[in-house]
Amino acid sequence: MEIKENIRLAVSGLTDHKFRSFLTMLGIIFGVASVIAMLSIGEGAKREAIAKYQDLGVNNIIVREKKMSDEELEEVRAKFSQGLSIKDAQVIREIVPGVSRIASQAEISTDVKYADKSVKSTVIGITPEFSEMMNYRLQNGEFINNSHYTHRAKVCVLGAGIAASLYRQEEPIGKMVKIEDQWMEVVGVLETKTLFTETVGELAARDLNNDVYVPLTTFLSRFSRENELSSEIQQITVQVAGSGHLMEVSHLMNEILKRHHFNNEDYGIIIPYELLKQEEKERQIYNFLLGAIAAISLIVGGIGIMNIMLATVMERTREIGIRRAIGARKSDIMRQFVSEAVAISITGGIIGVFLGVGLSLIVSLFTDVSTYIRPYSILIAFAFSVIVGISFGYLPAKNAANLKPVDSIRYE
Repeated sequence: MEIKENIRLAVSGLTDHKFRSFLTMLGIIFGVASVIAMLSIGEGAKREAIAKYQDLGVNNIIVREKKMSDEELEEVRAKFSQGLSIKDAQVIREIVPGVSRIASQAEISTDVKYADKSVKSTVIGITPEFSEMMNYRLQNGEFINNSHYTHRAKVCVLGAGIAASLYRQEEPIGKMVKIEDQWMEVVGVLETKTLFTETVGELAARDLNNDVYVPLTTFLSRFSRENELSSEIQQITVQVAGSGHLMEVSHLMNEILKRHHFNNEDYGIIIPYELLKQEEKERQIYNFLLGAIAAISLIVGGIGIMNIMLATVMERTREIGIRRAIGARKSDIMRQFVSEAVAISITGGIIGVFLGVGLSLIVSLFTDVSTYIRPYSILIAFAFSVIVGISFGYLPAKNAANLKPVDSIRYE
């Protein structure tokens, strides 16, 4: 009965002074909303980073041709380095322990055409191991396989974006596309990939959905290099059994490649797993700072509750005196005012949760920032708002409980 009475009195206190109660809640509302929105932005960024590095393969080591000017390329070639080659991949496979798979790829940027439509694309020549090493899923058809590779088949697999641009309402599988002066049959279409909008190491930023994949044997025999001095291939991807020895394996690979390239550093080595760990650490710091900023809003809201509750105690001094005079204990008075502070916090917390979820959805819909709301972020924000209410409502409640009944009744 006492609990019900305290709740009734708390609700009555809020409804009797609606505007003042709402102003008191604002700090809690914005604090809770900020915590949820900030954590959802941080979680969305984290998921994007994980998806991006999963596309590269977290157990992979990538050897990439270094971007160089024509003068730099001429100097390197004059020092006997021919750049990355299939022979480099073969040597790594034979010498480096712990290598489970290895894939070579060559690239050119060119127009891909179908009927009257043309799309600028990156055409990538790959070996069959590529599909087993990378996190690529087919929307339809099949990927480049050993038969295509061995017979230098004139086939290709399209990214989801370029398939949608060229074929719109048509089924791409079995259709022909023109790449430079070569006609290729479409045998597969990939699912939509995360946009690779950031440069990682020597990897060029690009939209993976506009890539076209062909067998490496077909690529090398039918397409010319963009630059005569360019390497035979642009990338070697090495998959290592487990992520515990990536640094040691990469160091050994670097020593082998240095020898093969006559100490010319015309390549770069990228370890996605190490980059992912580094980015996760940065995200944790970022999320901590965002959470701290949002938590300050909650604390400011708590100070607002304390100020208003102290003013309320002064206003209701006679009421407190009368309640004490007719038998209310100090603990009853204290519970009454703590209940009011908690009621303000809970109401503000609930409104803040809806506002925070709404803000997260608006940010995701109308900007390029992706958000993801985790249930724990809602629980943390709401629980913190209640704790703030109890903590900052305690002092005014204690002051109210310590008022002397006789002095309180005489108070004007």
